[in-house]
Amino acid sequence: MAAKKKALVIVESPAKAKKIQGFLGNDYVVRASVGHVRDLPAKAAEVPAALKKESWASLGVNVDSDFDPLYVVPAEKKKTVKELKDLLKDAAELIVATDEDREGESIGWHLVQLLEPKVPVRRMVFSEITSEAILDALAHTRQLDENLVAAQETRRVVDRLYGYTLSPLLWKKIAPKLSAGRVQSVAVRVLVEREIERLQFRSGSFWDLKANLKARSGDAFDAVLQTIGGRKIATGKDFDEHTGRLKDGSDVLLLEEGPARDLQNRIANGQWTVANVDQKQQVRRPYPPFTTSTLQQDANRKLNMSARQTMQTAQRLYEAGHITYMRTDSVNLSGEAVDAARGRIKNLYGDDFLSPSPRQFTNKSKGAQEAHEAIRPAGKKMKTAEELELSGPEFRLYQLIWKRTMATQMADARLRFDTVTIRVDDAEFRASGRTVEFPGFFRAYVEGSDDPEAALDDQDSPLPPMSVNDNVDCNEVEAIAHETKPPARYTEATLVRKLETEGIGRPSTYASIIGTIQDREYVYKNGSQLVPTFKGLAVTKLLENYFPKLVDLGFTAGMEQTLDDIATGSADRLPYLREFYSGTEGISEQVKLREADIDPREACTIRLDGVEAEVRVGKFGPYFEKMQGEEKLTASIPANIAPADISNELAERLIEEKQKGPTALGMHPEEGLPIYQLNGPFGPYLQLGEVTEEQPKPKRCSIPNCFDPLNIDLDTAVQLLALPRRIGKHPLTDKVVNTGIGRFGPYVLHDKVYGSYDRKTHTYEFEGETYNVLNITMDAAVELLKNTRKRAAPEPLREIGKHPDDDASIGVFEGRYGLYVKHGKINATVPKDTDINSITLTQALEWLEAKAGKKGGRKTAGKKSAAPGKKAAKKSAAKKASKKTAKKKSE
Repeated sequence: MAAKKKALVIVESPAKAKKIQGFLGNDYVVRASVGHVRDLPAKAAEVPAALKKESWASLGVNVDSDFDPLYVVPAEKKKTVKELKDLLKDAAELIVATDEDREGESIGWHLVQLLEPKVPVRRMVFSEITSEAILDALAHTRQLDENLVAAQETRRVVDRLYGYTLSPLLWKKIAPKLSAGRVQSVAVRVLVEREIERLQFRSGSFWDLKANLKARSGDAFDAVLQTIGGRKIATGKDFDEHTGRLKDGSDVLLLEEGPARDLQNRIANGQWTVANVDQKQQVRRPYPPFTTSTLQQDANRKLNMSARQTMQTAQRLYEAGHITYMRTDSVNLSGEAVDAARGRIKNLYGDDFLSPSPRQFTNKSKGAQEAHEAIRPAGKKMKTAEELELSGPEFRLYQLIWKRTMATQMADARLRFDTVTIRVDDAEFRASGRTVEFPGFFRAYVEGSDDPEAALDDQDSPLPPMSVNDNVDCNEVEAIAHETKPPARYTEATLVRKLETEGIGRPSTYASIIGTIQDREYVYKNGSQLVPTFKGLAVTKLLENYFPKLVDLGFTAGMEQTLDDIATGSADRLPYLREFYSGTEGISEQVKLREADIDPREACTIRLDGVEAEVRVGKFGPYFEKMQGEEKLTASIPANIAPADISNELAERLIEEKQKGPTALGMHPEEGLPIYQLNGPFGPYLQLGEVTEEQPKPKRCSIPNCFDPLNIDLDTAVQLLALPRRIGKHPLTDKVVNTGIGRFGPYVLHDKVYGSYDRKTHTYEFEGETYNVLNITMDAAVELLKNTRKRAAPEPLREIGKHPDDDASIGVFEGRYGLYVKHGKINATVPKDTDINSITLTQALEWLEAKAGKKGGRKTAGKKSAAPGKKAAKKSAAKKASKKTAKKKSE
């Protein structure tokens, strides 16, 4: 009797395949495609020989024949395709179970096209990996959605035409290896526009008064000056950001230091009387459950996770069956999820905290493509992170999702806002208080704020009870100077919100977009801020000047809407592609037409308001350039200086220092070597002695910002070169406290905890004194360390396995320059575009071995090579891992 044929189920990742196999049993064979199995050619070598001479071959899209894409199977996927074809020969049917979004539909379609099944094909979709969800999805299969496939293919073709048409132009006119992208270029433009706003910003100054008062109850509270003689005093919003002066037509009183001090003295001993008391009740309702976009935003605000880290962690939670699918625009919760959440709320918080009736939320997202369900804990039990025994980033992200889901079904929060007006002489002060009368959903979840100084919603700041005509005592009146601040740079959270609001891109792509613009060095992160580079400014300027439509937010949002219309079948792909690429207004003709007009020198030149020197983007980075008579003067711009921080004074100083050349400050009293002051890409620094064959790397030290490089003396230079210095022993731990200058600036170090001085000034204010790395005292250092959070060791995005030599863990981490694998003290870069979930132990060992070999090579330059025994051991380790992996696969 012939064996019963099994159904072949294809999913995207090995982790998901293993989980689903356990649910389906022996009548099914579940295998992973490991993402896309074919795509447009990534390089010329992948184009079939018969097509290489075609005019469109470099694009990978036949623009002369209805924009037919040329699909190829990459070399690394040929083995996977063969395995799937072999399995299909003995299968009773093919079940396509790729992800439920547009991209998953496309992967499923490509699998069917490649495998050419002779058996029935069904499409299976699910939003969570639980036994109930998988079995239900198996019972309710459908056919592949051709509209979704067409929309994804059109999106891919448009992105290829955009990038492959514009990027070569950027290589010719600005620098090699640059790229343009339909969404990435608009995202960079948004960041550049904000940087230009900061550059053009002119600060205004004003004064106000703050009083610390005491009510009849004896409780103290603060009040801020509002009016003098019935006239409102000026605040930051009354100033013109371009002039630093009050806006035209402003009927406010600008309080300067002299009048502020006079008023302070006049009212300090006056009679303070309550003139008005106002109370307002407010109800706060819970936020909708998470979508991809809101999850990325809140994880960035609350957990300091990048969009990329958030999506990678969410992917692992989803594949482990802990949360629903993480790429979704929907805020809908299933009836099952609502019932489960309400049950948990009742048990954990009580009936009072349950909303009177189940809540459902309306989806407001334009063109939502994944209208299935919001991101929530999977299944019917709504287990906590502790109950699931999660740890690390998975614990923190799951807990955030769990809390937000619980909050959706909890009672409203009730708050009371109190505003009290106090009069003294002809001045009025105002005090505000907030009281949470019933926390409701605040018990589970409070949304983060983009303003780090904003109070969270659930925080009480009540005022003491007061009535009209009450007299209050004045403890102190303080005159405070203020300066208006430039608009804040975007963070990942605020950029995601901006792109979503404008309809640019789709939430599922934001993580890759933000990663790409950093990888291309158009943007870098300074803390949480996204700062555009001069390279980013140059590319944006070229695109704005010559192809304004392509970086226009409205045009890009319109493209996105058309792609959504194709997904729903209400628009056709061909007319859209023809309009975008062909004809006189198409991107192809526009690039040909404008290319000759673009002067490469002009494209690489940036002129900044108020700066006499021009900024040029060169092969080795940005630099200032200025003509002095017939002579051309240049100076490198340090990498840590953002475009908005450039000033004419800075440019002149750097050029002057460059012209002076290395300055010998004198001889080191103990070393007998000259001390030079130089300028490098990261700013001014000191060097002891000259670079010689015997001493290729003389001792160097950055000059902190609190010292003027033009006026630094020999004694200060000697002290800086002597760093790090020992301050003494910590009074509580008796462990040594040191101070010095590291990669990221001056620091104080105690028991492996680093404390940083002010980022801009490199100083620390303590008890009215200003300290720096040379004069900081133990008391000041202890206080600085108190305000420093202990940095936790970075947590791996994924554990790959154990090293065969020492059984120590090997993990994948995200660093400043992308992904890397780590074993002990060795870090090895992961090749770009590698899927984190596809990395094997064998690959990781090869990368680590190559890195270790490079390190060894540098250390032993000019000496005998490393012992052959060590090399053999490394090869043996890789071989052991390979055997282990092969054994696991066979099992």
